Amino acid sequence: MNSDNDNAQDGGDAPAIFIIIGQVSQETGGDMVPVHVLLAAPDEDTAVRQCLDALSAKGFAEADLDQIGMMGGMPDEEPHASAYQGALEGEVAIINFDRLANGD
Repeated sequence: MNSDNDNAQDGGDAPAIFIIIGQVSQETGGDMVPVHVLLAAPDEDTAVRQCLDALSAKGFAEADLDQIGMMGGMPDEEPHASAYQGALEGEVAIINFDRLANGD
């Protein structure tokens, strides 16, 4: 039994890139807008903690995280492709859909 690293089957040394989907608000009780966060982390708990820290640092007062999963590789389309690359480089990449959804 060789199970020293359960992630080894997914590509060896490549870090696990998580995507966290949720909604955020700039003010408590304010309008929530969709957000996707991509980041490298050793496990889900660490990913959620790093995500919340990054959202707070960007000025979001409230976050409702709905889903977490692992990315299966580099996405084909933007803005997720750039965010994935940033996550590989150690960044916490936040895709805020507020401007994309705001058609004013």
